[in-house]
Amino acid sequence: MSRVATPRNILLVIALALLLVAPMFSTDFVVGFVLTQALLFGVAAVSLTFLSAYGGMVSLAQTLMFGFCGFVIGNAVTEGGSKGLNLGLDPWIGVALGVGLTVILGFLLGAIASRSSGLYFLMITLTFGVIGFYFFGQVTTFSGFGGINQIVAPDFIGEPGEFPERLYYVSLGVSVFAYALLRYLVRTPFGLALQGLRDDPVRMSSLGYNLQVLRTVSFALAAFVASLGGVLFVWWNRQIDPASISIGEILAVLIIAVIGGIKNLEGAWIGALFFVVANNYVRDVPGFDAIGLGEDRFNTLIGVIFLIIVLVSPDGLVGIGSMIGRLFKRDRTGDEPGEGSLVGARTGEEEPGVSAPEGGNSEDD
Repeated sequence: MSRVATPRNILLVIALALLLVAPMFSTDFVVGFVLTQALLFGVAAVSLTFLSAYGGMVSLAQTLMFGFCGFVIGNAVTEGGSKGLNLGLDPWIGVALGVGLTVILGFLLGAIASRSSGLYFLMITLTFGVIGFYFFGQVTTFSGFGGINQIVAPDFIGEPGEFPERLYYVSLGVSVFAYALLRYLVRTPFGLALQGLRDDPVRMSSLGYNLQVLRTVSFALAAFVASLGGVLFVWWNRQIDPASISIGEILAVLIIAVIGGIKNLEGAWIGALFFVVANNYVRDVPGFDAIGLGEDRFNTLIGVIFLIIVLVSPDGLVGIGSMIGRLFKRDRTGDEPGEGSLVGARTGEEEPGVSAPEGGNSEDD
């Protein structure tokens, strides 16, 4: 099979085709609330997936980047009647300011966190997120706990309730861009060096690579991607408040990435779709109320589902799909587990120049 027409790429094309035609066969609620929300949360989660899968850095600051961009846009484009600076700028200037300042923030925080790794890196990024939550909650000049309302989007977006398909297609385009950008970056010399840092930082340091610079630049790149999700969020929600970057939301982005498959870029959107669908439809599942897992117990339900998925497949839903695919391939070839068909299934999908994330399969599995 050619390097382009791999099973993975074929599935991605099919998924994109289905998403393109989804508004023709779905209700406005599904398009505007379920699919759009899944796409924008997937953009935020894929920034975490990128850092974890290719840099070995589990960052809990991605929700801060996501929300910081939204707060900047809110302060820039509102014209009164809301908290914040109410600068009344053009929505596109607000987007430029939001994305630009978020990248700068990501670079600065990345420089601070770049000298740590493992659990220490995770904890310092969690600290960033908590500081951001209290900053925007307590500094009423920029927000306050009431948040910023009446955020203006560009005219072609319209009101999400009236024209849900417009923001949906914008979100789909941004998702494709973010995925293509990250997939390209991991094949560049920078991406390969980042993977080397993930696998053996001591050796990379001895070869002359500046580990702090690699971590800082990758953190800024992830902040850029997360900021795109923040833009989509304020266009969709038309308001933002500190609750959007609270501990609960920080953990939600982590859960989305892990449920989908934190070693696979595609897993961010799969996990986001699963999370949003569960959040909206769990109340309709027969019998859940009887066992105390109704709408008011959503976090408990997600915790149970999270535990089951991780126990069955550490690679999340993407890993479960890969396991099923390998089983079908064994059935067709007649090979027993452990024989050559399993190796063939792996190497047939790997792409040159991309090493597997530490401790498991690559996103190409």
